[in-house]
Amino acid sequence: MTIDSSELAALRAAVERAEPEYLADLEHLVGIDCGSYTKAGVDEVGTWVDRAMVNLGARVETVASERWGDTIVGRFEGDPIGPRALLIGHMDTVFDAGTVAARPFRVEGRRAYGPGVTDMKSGLLAGLYALRVIAQVVGRSPFSHLTFIANPDEEVGSPSSSPVIRAEAARSDACFVLECARANGDIVSSRKGVVDLHIVITGRAAHAGVEPEKGRSAVLEAAHKIIALHALNGRWPGVTVNAGVVEGGTRPNVVAEQARIKVDIRAVTRASMEAAEAALREIATTSTVPDVTAVVEEHGRHWPMEKLERSARLVDQARAIAVDLGFALNDAATGGASDANTTSGMGVPTLDGLGPVGGNDHAPGEYLELDSVVPRITLLAALLLATARDPATRG
Repeated sequence: MTIDSSELAALRAAVERAEPEYLADLEHLVGIDCGSYTKAGVDEVGTWVDRAMVNLGARVETVASERWGDTIVGRFEGDPIGPRALLIGHMDTVFDAGTVAARPFRVEGRRAYGPGVTDMKSGLLAGLYALRVIAQVVGRSPFSHLTFIANPDEEVGSPSSSPVIRAEAARSDACFVLECARANGDIVSSRKGVVDLHIVITGRAAHAGVEPEKGRSAVLEAAHKIIALHALNGRWPGVTVNAGVVEGGTRPNVVAEQARIKVDIRAVTRASMEAAEAALREIATTSTVPDVTAVVEEHGRHWPMEKLERSARLVDQARAIAVDLGFALNDAATGGASDANTTSGMGVPTLDGLGPVGGNDHAPGEYLELDSVVPRITLLAALLLATARDPATRG
């Protein structure tokens, strides 16, 4: 580790001084309805983040979107001979407008509650505050370039922000994603990949009572396909296949002409994900009901975040820093996808789960462990410094 004890203590002291302001900012951001489909709210958060980045010395670019919130991109210049880094935090939540009024920010004991308090207002702020204390303690950033992307649409698969993320990741030596740490404190070094596929089935309509023999039921074909799809579970280690939504037909007395199956495939490795998807496509194109056809539509994809060799080096650095901060740190695999899947899938060493500790994401009881705020922001700041100073970061 390239952080000495006095520097680590200085970082922690700076975070401790900033903690009351951090908590006030957290309450402000949690108090904004900013579900992915609430563009005005996401853009309100984006305006706040833009201003915070400018105050930290960034050049800020806004990438506009008509449907989703705008992507905020802050660029920080530092040591010309340093490596390049990418930080990613998202501004959107999964909650509908009106949730803030129903469940406003509150503190009970040593936990904070509210929509997005952990996923991921706390992590988004942790990145900003880590950069702030680095500037206070060290001065100029040891990275030649550090890009901080505030993503407006992560909870729906990053449709508008992914091109921005990919462009920045392509010229980065390391990536840090600010999702919350797991409820037990683990950071995240690998994630399952996920692909959202729809099987659209076309049959032939007919009167169900007068001449059903002329019909070709898309709903019946869907039933056969669903059984076959769920039979794929267990074929490959770590692969899950779930037909989670089924739509079809128009009336009980009409043989169904159309049906749609919405399928979620998750996998640990790219190879097993490709194998499961190939099996799905074979099921889609093989019909049990005569004269019925089907096509497959892709509605979103994250390739698996596999633990790269250079990502493991980031894990080792984080563990060493945590020990010096007085706590043990482990890395974990998780089934949920994030923007880390995108960057890791491009071969960029990536570490996720670097926000404070929390739990019950996407649920009414979502919470943040307040005692984790200072140590986790200190860990993030020190990890950024250690990574920038590590000659191996450039690969």
